[in-house]
Amino acid sequence: MQADHKRLMRLQRLERVRAIAKQTAATAAAEAEGTLAQLETLASRTGQLAADYAGRSDATDGLSLHQFGRFVAGLKGITDSTLADAARARVIADSRQTELAAAERRRAAVEERAQREARLIASRKQAPVLGSRKAIGTDLE
Repeated sequence: MQADHKRLMRLQRLERVRAIAKQTAATAAAEAEGTLAQLETLASRTGQLAADYAGRSDATDGLSLHQFGRFVAGLKGITDSTLADAARARVIADSRQTELAAAERRRAAVEERAQREARLIASRKQAPVLGSRKAIGTDLE
């Protein structure tokens, strides 16, 4: 009986550890999603800025036209770099979500095992139900 109780305590401790691991995975997933959102917003804003400057036609001479072109090319380079960073952030965010799901499955499995062990211990503590006494003799008596 003492071994059963120790096993239950160990399972409950493991469940707490797995809950902490799940919380850590959830935090990492949230941070990755936040980074992804920031990078996508930055790429969108930079792309829009590059498109706005590319559409301008108020250059007064060749030098200003050349400077506009170089500026727009620089903005497009920044946009492309930010989009690549966002793609990497998306892969990282997806892996963090996968890790979170795995952590939840591990925690739930331990929780289920602990509950099953607790029910087993509780059923062993209950006094056995005694049936009715066996009849002696025949029905004719």
